[in-house]
Amino acid sequence: MDIQEKLLLLQQLSGLSQDALARRLGVSFAAYNRWVNGRARPRAQAVRKIDALFAQHAGLHIVSDSTRSPKVQLLSARRKAHPRPLKVIQAHPDIRDAFLLALTFHTNRIEGSTLTEAETAAILFAQGRSPRKSVIEQLEAKNHQAALEYMFTYVAKGKPISEAFILRCHEILLNAIRDDAGMYRNHPVRIVGSNIPTANYLKVPARMSELVKKIQRKAKSEIISHAAAVHAEFEQIHPFADGNGRVGRLLMHAMLLKAHFPPAVITQQKRGQYMKALQRAQQDDEMGPLVDVSADAVLKGYLILERKA
Repeated sequence: MDIQEKLLLLQQLSGLSQDALARRLGVSFAAYNRWVNGRARPRAQAVRKIDALFAQHAGLHIVSDSTRSPKVQLLSARRKAHPRPLKVIQAHPDIRDAFLLALTFHTNRIEGSTLTEAETAAILFAQGRSPRKSVIEQLEAKNHQAALEYMFTYVAKGKPISEAFILRCHEILLNAIRDDAGMYRNHPVRIVGSNIPTANYLKVPARMSELVKKIQRKAKSEIISHAAAVHAEFEQIHPFADGNGRVGRLLMHAMLLKAHFPPAVITQQKRGQYMKALQRAQQDDEMGPLVDVSADAVLKGYLILERKA
């Protein structure tokens, strides 16, 4: 996590304005603004102040641990502060709705939806319709909301992640949109904009069976990197004719919630970074960038959980 990321996250965690944070750090607003925008770097003494303030608002007890990145420390601290995120989501309708909106809006925008956040909110919560947008896009939003609610209930019951769960998520997501909703593909496909080969459709059931076994046997302590690795493999298998990205992210949410982390909110603004990281994981087996994107997305989930986003 570089200084820019840390300062932006600090602003979200603290709820303070840039001007207020500048005063807390003992610098001018202009100097602080240059740091945030990457036009200058703070000196060592200022970095120590930033780390101390970040630790205070993030709930960290270790500031300069060379064996763990600030981002890893922050995730660990947030997990201790919120031991049961799903219970919080289910007990507080405003937090649940915030997740439903953020996850639905961003996942569909990543896949090319033109719905705005306001239009998505109207469709999800006000039974609204936009005559300017396609019926399919609006149905995709409602279906994703239903798939999330199914996923929350499923995980809350303590059931293991299974092929039946994945197929059901796809069935809900593509309900009334595709005839093959809830079924693995029976033909070749390619990932648009990528040269990564997908699995032979004849091998999809076997590959998915192995993937589910991998999900169930991995240690929870490594959940962020494990969820990222599973996500990369799922997308490379590409088990469905359509909806793979959205189902893959639903699967990631389920894995995180089962390990007592919030859902990973991969925003549309990070689409390019996310897609590049996914391709590097699949093509070069370089997981670092995708783990980093996933960690950022989980941190975003904590901000929603804490009503700070």
